Amino acid sequence: MENKKYYITTPIYYPSGNWHIGHTYTTVICDTFARYHKMLKEDVFFLTGTDEHGQKVEGKAREKGVTPKQFVDPLVAELKEIWRLLDVKYDRFIRTTDEDHVKGVQKIFKALYDKGKIYKSTYEGWYCTPCESFWTKTQLVGGKCPDCGREVKLETEESYFFRLSEYADKILELYEDNPEFLQPRSRMNEMVNNFLKPGLQDLCVSRTSVKWGVPVDFDRGHTVYVWIDALSNYITALGYGSGDERLFNKFWPADLHMTGKEIIRFHAIIWPAILMALDLPLPKQVYGHGWLLIGGDKLSKSKADKVSTELTDPKELVERYGCDCVRYFLLREIPFGSDGVYTNESLLTRINSDLANDLGNLVSRTTAMINQYFGGVLPERGEQEGTDAELVSVAEGVYGKVQAAMNALDAPAALEEIFRLIDRANKYIDETTPWILAKDDSKKARLGAVMYNLAECIRIAAVMLKPYLTVCPDKILGFLGIDGESVKDFDTVKEFGCLKAGAKIEKASPLFPRIDIKKETAEIEKLVLSRKAAEQKAPESHKNEDIKPEITIDDFAKIQLKTGLVLTAEKVEKSDKLLKMSVRVGAETRTIVSGIAKYYTPEEMVGKTVVVVANLKPAKLRGITSEGMILCGEDSEGKLTIVTTLSEIESGATVR
Repeated sequence: MENKKYYITTPIYYPSGNWHIGHTYTTVICDTFARYHKMLKEDVFFLTGTDEHGQKVEGKAREKGVTPKQFVDPLVAELKEIWRLLDVKYDRFIRTTDEDHVKGVQKIFKALYDKGKIYKSTYEGWYCTPCESFWTKTQLVGGKCPDCGREVKLETEESYFFRLSEYADKILELYEDNPEFLQPRSRMNEMVNNFLKPGLQDLCVSRTSVKWGVPVDFDRGHTVYVWIDALSNYITALGYGSGDERLFNKFWPADLHMTGKEIIRFHAIIWPAILMALDLPLPKQVYGHGWLLIGGDKLSKSKADKVSTELTDPKELVERYGCDCVRYFLLREIPFGSDGVYTNESLLTRINSDLANDLGNLVSRTTAMINQYFGGVLPERGEQEGTDAELVSVAEGVYGKVQAAMNALDAPAALEEIFRLIDRANKYIDETTPWILAKDDSKKARLGAVMYNLAECIRIAAVMLKPYLTVCPDKILGFLGIDGESVKDFDTVKEFGCLKAGAKIEKASPLFPRIDIKKETAEIEKLVLSRKAAEQKAPESHKNEDIKPEITIDDFAKIQLKTGLVLTAEKVEKSDKLLKMSVRVGAETRTIVSGIAKYYTPEEMVGKTVVVVANLKPAKLRGITSEGMILCGEDSEGKLTIVTTLSEIESGATVR
């Protein structure tokens, strides 16, 4: 019998570079559901990626004097690093610049045109560049973008239009016939009342003023507008239009499109209409979750100045507290479908109360007592009595309750059920008082039964936690003598008693050390405020930086600049700034150490053409002899961008 299939997607991210914890919410949620369904023995495909075309990227690249692709490459690498740190295991990371996606979008656009669903006309509308959205005058709020509140400008150009107006009734019928299609219910009400009942307007789907995009292959003056480009990733990622549609035939339609509520209109109205026009099946469900709020305001790149003293960099948060703590906060603290609030204190409180006090303390106490009273060997389960039955009932019921919560797309409720078992086990320790039982030799069997019950509850909780937390469950299972990586399903948690007596139990090391919240919040506040102060001074100091003395052409002639091809690259051990590279400069290969690790991954550097100061005296950095310097540009914020060439050129060429 073929395994059940599950296809889940996040929206693809605009590569802003200002990544914060709010960006991680959707992807951590989707990673959790993907891991959960894999443990149900389902065949899972999990998709995420980046939306890289459009006017914003084109403009920012022009400001920095690089190509759009050169602008987005390091930002994409940085996002992938964040997913690595958060242990997000996607099956594909799609970029809208990927060749197969570009070709797929062109075929989709042409198919819609051939079906008469796209036509050419002239568009006039108010355009918001940050949101990449057109608005009518009546949709503006105070003359500004209704989504982000920023300035818009009137634009007129020849465009292709998708006949979206034909689909209002069909989408209303979709909602009526499939009430679970769009969740939570409040999102459906919003779409119906604000967009569908007033009537849909045909949608501008190409631009002539923006060149950075997928070219319309039958009308080269046009590029495909962002939403057909971006939304089509859900099927091009599976090979739709590529000639090899095995993945598409296997996984489409998607089981779940997870997205933020601010772009639900595109996923719940425009995307279904496009699929209807293509005669393709619709996704089974679209879910628009809420926002992560800081001090009552949306955490976004457009309002980052209102973040106050909260530490929101996901890389720093993982570095300070660990992957599991950040994942747990996102999955447990935020009511699913509603807005949630992030503060330094709320994160630290969750870590202390749930992870350190409840889970960590249960594991620590239990393994310590088994080592103290039974020499680290798990005793027999023995006779059950007293409150044992209630504890066992909670443990045996947790799988079904978690399953019900996950079927309802309620990850916080699922975690609540697992921690109900953990809380019950902690209470069971107080009820049975093992330290008193240990004083009476006649109670040895009863003490053994208590220890077994606790260890088995811990095992069940650890297995159930595997989709949510990716580090500590395997550690916990290791303390119980179980190879956590070998536990790939929920088969052993449906009944109590699978843990074998005689197993070697290791005294647990601290899983989540308690944090002094007052001291830690003060330290974070000081850190964030000092950075803000430095950022405010940076532009001014940059403008007034020391002017170097003039040099003659003879002075400049002393500097030998050559092109080099990066052959290999790796991070320098114990350094978060340095990359060690092998660079071919003409006939020789040099080792060059450069402080660009925060901006480029080793994978991103391999194959790049760089400009090398070839006659720089060798210097030792971290014990490595560096034979040259790679030229970089540095902006007012201190961000580095490597200097490269606009076209291919052989290594060793002289730069003049």
